[in-house]
Amino acid sequence: MGRVGVDLYPEQIGVRLADVRSFRKMLGGSPTNVAVAAARLGRRSAVVTKVGADGFGEYVRSALAGFGVDASFVGTDATLRTPLAFCEIFPPDEFPLLFYREPSAPDIQLEEGDLPREEIGSAGLVWVTGTGLSAEPSRSSTLEALRLRGRRHHTVLDLDFRPSLWERPEEAPALYREALGLATVAVGNAAEAAVAVDAGSAREAAAALLELGAELAVVKLGAEGVLAVAADEEVEAAPITVEVVNGLGAGDAFGGALCHGLLAGWELERTIRYANAAGALVASRLGCADDMPTSEEVEELLCSA
Repeated sequence: MGRVGVDLYPEQIGVRLADVRSFRKMLGGSPTNVAVAAARLGRRSAVVTKVGADGFGEYVRSALAGFGVDASFVGTDATLRTPLAFCEIFPPDEFPLLFYREPSAPDIQLEEGDLPREEIGSAGLVWVTGTGLSAEPSRSSTLEALRLRGRRHHTVLDLDFRPSLWERPEEAPALYREALGLATVAVGNAAEAAVAVDAGSAREAAAALLELGAELAVVKLGAEGVLAVAADEEVEAAPITVEVVNGLGAGDAFGGALCHGLLAGWELERTIRYANAAGALVASRLGCADDMPTSEEVEELLCSA
């Protein structure tokens, strides 16, 4: 549930936007990418969001259908345009993003009346993001979706903190803590976890996320791998070495694979290692949604790592 848009990523690597000659158009938006990643791994998924009444909105719906993601909960805002996202690609770790989401984005206009309440309440897993908390009416809708879950397994909050999308970023900590009290899984990198909790190390951050209500805290550590902590278990997954092309979709590939492992009931170690491999694969590719891996590709990388 949440952000959707169209990615326009440069086909020239190591070039500033001013000098890019051509772009590749792809489906985008973090939770949308997660839904695509889960579908690529064989899961039934849907996106609850909104697009504009424009050609890019039409593209979003057709792209979702092509990936096997249910688009029946994608609404249309009559006024706002479908968002665009541009990036620059400077491997291995510089990928500046430029969002076109002003004065607001259709997905931020998602209202409580737009929610498919029965489906949200009964789904095996629901994934919401911190960006959904950045402004009204999406803020209230995101919190309502979490309440509809009643802390049912699995209810995931992706911390997904992007300060440029918040009018008042100082509001984020309290809202994150409220949402964490309604979620069963928290996912984010160390910087995002620091928005919600005052902690030093990754382990301290994970422990603090559990104290706020999550039953599983996953802290992504970039080149240092991943840490996952539950009440009675801790798992570390070492980084997998790949030649990085574009790191922007790695976290979403990780998220889709995390969904897959949670729904399958796998042991935590298997789930985190699998998700870590999925993220590494997408970091070695240009796109996000368009380049999500199959289960066979993930298993092959795990065997060779």
